[in-house]
Amino acid sequence: MRVTIKDVAAKAGVSTATVSLVLNDATGTRIPERTAVKVRAAAEALGYTSSALASGLRRQVSSIVGLISDEIATTPYAVRMIEAAGDVCRQTGNLLMLVNTGDDVEVERDAVRALRQHHVDRFVYACMHHKLVELPDGLATGTVILDGYEVSGTVPAVVPDEFQGAYDAVRELVDHGHTRIALLSDSDESAAEPLRRAAYLSALDDAGIELDPALVVRALALPGAAEAATYELWESAAPTAIFCYNDRMAVGAYRALRRLGLSIPDDVSVVGFDNMEIIAPELDPPLTSVQLPHYEMGLWALRRLLGLSVEDEGPWPYRMPCPLVRRQSVGPPRG
Repeated sequence: MRVTIKDVAAKAGVSTATVSLVLNDATGTRIPERTAVKVRAAAEALGYTSSALASGLRRQVSSIVGLISDEIATTPYAVRMIEAAGDVCRQTGNLLMLVNTGDDVEVERDAVRALRQHHVDRFVYACMHHKLVELPDGLATGTVILDGYEVSGTVPAVVPDEFQGAYDAVRELVDHGHTRIALLSDSDESAAEPLRRAAYLSALDDAGIELDPALVVRALALPGAAEAATYELWESAAPTAIFCYNDRMAVGAYRALRRLGLSIPDDVSVVGFDNMEIIAPELDPPLTSVQLPHYEMGLWALRRLLGLSVEDEGPWPYRMPCPLVRRQSVGPPRG
């Protein structure tokens, strides 16, 4: 049975009004300190916890953090952002209220309106993929964007450092002695694709490797399309290493290379991006991949929102480092 404020009042020998004033840290009261100590001791002994929502409504404020997302709640690898947000809220005595909008503008607008009616004044606007966003009307000042950014650059935001992550991936191949490095890139328009492609070109240039245009192929970022693109690469350019836009493309590359009778990494090295737990460590051999820092970005966003971290003052977005996770898919070129 849930302990109520009446139970605390009875144990402390005071009125429910006194218990409410003490536990809500009301200012301007004349409650003796010995009474306040007795009330808190009674609450602790009974295991009483107050309702954050009810308390917030009484004080016309809320300890609820509203997290508005497009579809991350249904995405296995991006849900780590939600886990981080929940962890920070638990540590700070806040509640996290998640609204998944399905990327529907009307649902998004209604969600913001409903949360504001319940005095929610702290919001995180979260995206499944790194992208440019237009914030819905009604969000409170101080809203933080998670895995996205707003065009003016004035709204606190955090995104993965796509360029640095891709650069490190290509340098890993260069450092193993590869000069015939192919790029399997995404043909769809996205915020990440041009950054990863630019990093590939920059890493080759810094290593003094002349670009062979035949080594760059764009396809849908899915296994089937990547498999077909890998056959195309092998016929036209015969790379010794492949940098894949994401891990799903790496799945297609693995499939094509196996069917071509090639060994990974003895004949061809492969590096992915995203470090998806359901793909990268499960491939044979396990895939070297760039980690998307979903959990770390979630921590950053919530800490920024709650005023726990103010060392980053823009310009926005803040770019979170993407570490390279080394496994067994990279080796030196044959011969």
